[in-house]
Amino acid sequence: MISKISNGVKKKILLINPPWVIGEDKNLWKQVASSWPSLGLAYIAAVLEKEGHEVFYLDCSAEHITVGEAEEVIKKYQNPDFIGLTATTPLINNALAIAKAAKKIFPRTKIVLGGIHPSVMPEEVIANEAVDFLLIDEGEETMKELVLGKNPEEILGLCYKDNGQIIKNPLRPLIQDLDSIPFPAYHLLPMDKYYPAIGSYKRLPAMILLATRGCPGRCTFCYRTFRGLVRKRSAKNIIEEIKFLQKNYGIREFAFYDDTFTLFKNLIREFCEILINEKTDISWSCFTRVDYINKGLLELMKWAGCHLILFGVESADEQILQNINKNISLEQVRQVVKLARESGIETRASFMFGNQGETEETIKKTIDFAIKLDPDEAQFNITTPYPGTELFSWAKEKGYIKSFNWNDYSYSNVVLELPGLSRDILQRYYQLAHRRFYFRPKMILRRISRIRNWAQLKQEIKGGLGLLKFLYGN
Repeated sequence: MISKISNGVKKKILLINPPWVIGEDKNLWKQVASSWPSLGLAYIAAVLEKEGHEVFYLDCSAEHITVGEAEEVIKKYQNPDFIGLTATTPLINNALAIAKAAKKIFPRTKIVLGGIHPSVMPEEVIANEAVDFLLIDEGEETMKELVLGKNPEEILGLCYKDNGQIIKNPLRPLIQDLDSIPFPAYHLLPMDKYYPAIGSYKRLPAMILLATRGCPGRCTFCYRTFRGLVRKRSAKNIIEEIKFLQKNYGIREFAFYDDTFTLFKNLIREFCEILINEKTDISWSCFTRVDYINKGLLELMKWAGCHLILFGVESADEQILQNINKNISLEQVRQVVKLARESGIETRASFMFGNQGETEETIKKTIDFAIKLDPDEAQFNITTPYPGTELFSWAKEKGYIKSFNWNDYSYSNVVLELPGLSRDILQRYYQLAHRRFYFRPKMILRRISRIRNWAQLKQEIKGGLGLLKFLYGN
């Protein structure tokens, strides 16, 4: 039987964000991508510190520490009681490699994995001999109880092995009061190593924030995070975190990484009104859907410092939008992008190639639509069937998935091949879309005309060089 960890003893915990690895194929966003902390780990760190434990945070991604180098770095932490790692699908192999190395160095240390991939593929991940426990869904309370020494059999949301048998405890109720969670343990993070993506910010330094957890969408290609339930923080609590980051780290730019930032319109109105009334000097961006925003809210957000919104459009074919349960119309897209432009907010639109029903003709239609829509930036991705999504189940059943190597599961590698859409065809259109959209004279002149200082000039040069390297190689 699993031995119960003694209660009431201060524990030493090392939390690790694995290095980011994208597949071998060319990837534009690798050239211009952001570097951000794992807020999930940072929240867990804060909860554990509140309980009196000693916590360390190792960000291999931000520190550019490879899997091989991580083994040497881990040795410096001297016998932690727990090592926790987070993992999305493309990071899971790296996380498991680090877990294996950590177990070899510290055989008695308990290895805990959390994040979206362990949550949707628990049997696969817990089967790894180096892994002792999995945190399913939200990890704060589950990790707290585990570290405190509660009997694993009694910990909701925990997955573990007992005499070779995989045990999955019932799910833990989701945290309803998000304000009750302490702010992420920023003091443990390498704050000077984080930065936003090229073209996505006005000022530095910058940091990401979350105002909500969950997404109301039911898109087939996306994870049903937090069981499809959405919860929100209070506007006051969000403002307090902003002020904390301003005061302690000089943060001037914030990127809200909520799936649908404007879902709770009253929350966003109150948030914006506080920023305006208190004359808070920040600039910020967010992600949202075209069906959860309107003219009045856009104007208020602009007044409160919002300068960029990312909208998920995905396709210009109405049937494909139905196939993927996007539940938006192209007319909504046109109207909202127009309203955002009139409000003075820049727009980024994301598109995908390779969803159910995709053909060469529908890809061409999407590229043409993106150019006519003319957002300030366009993000083109190759559809990736992440495990745990409806798309993955459908594609696996049809035999369309060509690779189950999770390292390949980025938005730039082809792992899903539909009839008539080979890997070569998708890669060709993936590059064509970027070339046609960004090399238009109108786009080049627009970006040049918006340069106001040396920092923006450097940003545009770096982004342009990244695009050229992506399209034409070294």
